[in-house]
Amino acid sequence: MADKKQPDRRHIQVDPKAADRLFHALEIGLARGVLSVHDQHVGALLSLGSALTFAGRHQEALEADLRTVEILKDDPAAWYNLACSYSNLAQVDESLDMLKKAIDLGYIDFPYLLADPDLENARRDPRFKEILNRKWGKRQPS
Repeated sequence: MADKKQPDRRHIQVDPKAADRLFHALEIGLARGVLSVHDQHVGALLSLGSALTFAGRHQEALEADLRTVEILKDDPAAWYNLACSYSNLAQVDESLDMLKKAIDLGYIDFPYLLADPDLENARRDPRFKEILNRKWGKRQPS
């Protein structure tokens, strides 16, 4: 039997953005598959919300995040993700309300909160700074 030569894969160029899109599409499909069997699977809901956000499908991400906070009622990260989804949809009032809830429940990753592109719309609102001042005042973590 003749030995088939395998292609030299060292020279294959991969577009990182295309690879990310493919990965997120796979993640969305996998999470939806799990949820079709177990509709309250927290890991699948978290993965779905994250992948949809990265894919720019913010309305669908919001729906996943709403389902997540129904299950994880006291989880600050779940409420933070919901704040991000609302901010991505330019629903700033809702975003700030969810951010307050996340902080009240113990969300403390201050540096990430200040840099997260998903909160860009919320950070533009003067109430964003008020929320941080009420929580940390002049002792804001760095």
